[in-house]
Amino acid sequence: MSGIFITFEGPDGAGKTTQIKHLAEALKRDGKQIVMTREPGGTRIGDQIRAILLSPEHAEMADRTEVLLYAAQRAQHVQEFIVPALNQGKIVLCDRFIDASMAYQAEGLGVDADFVRLASEFAAAGLKPQRTYMLDLTAEESRHRLLSRATAASGNSAELDRIELKPLAYHQRVRHAFLRIAESDPDRVKLFDATLPIEELARAIISDCKRFL
Repeated sequence: MSGIFITFEGPDGAGKTTQIKHLAEALKRDGKQIVMTREPGGTRIGDQIRAILLSPEHAEMADRTEVLLYAAQRAQHVQEFIVPALNQGKIVLCDRFIDASMAYQAEGLGVDADFVRLASEFAAAGLKPQRTYMLDLTAEESRHRLLSRATAASGNSAELDRIELKPLAYHQRVRHAFLRIAESDPDRVKLFDATLPIEELARAIISDCKRFL
């Protein structure tokens, strides 16, 4: 594969989508071929799985079911979308990948970490990101941003998805897991403060990415 696989990770509300767009625009101006995608989702099948995973109507979902559904959408995503784009020499910017599974399912839910890792790696067929931008945000600030966004959109908090609705303690575990991932793999994972002004954060990420490329 001649392309570059870059992922964005971090707690909900950290601004990953915004920063991916800023980076994509900057790289396109430099003449790079860029595609943006996300997990869960990224394909027709993956988007249907995403709807199941995130719907608040599925509060009874078993933890192991969640792990396997995330793995299933990832397997489809990698085979149908990510690998073909990389084979075409494109830079793939992906909102979440295996790090998210380790943080949300292994740490957040408490599912056996080896099981989550094996399921995720099987689904990814050996694919790993070459660079990861980790946007750090406290669980309290994450909750505040999510509630503010939902209120602005609908006038209440009904727009929060099944994962976002989980207790604060769950999101605190997720955040700590992300920080441990960043600490354990500093060559790949670059940690940034998600409370920085959007433009300042974008400049820092773009600068690092251009050096990396």
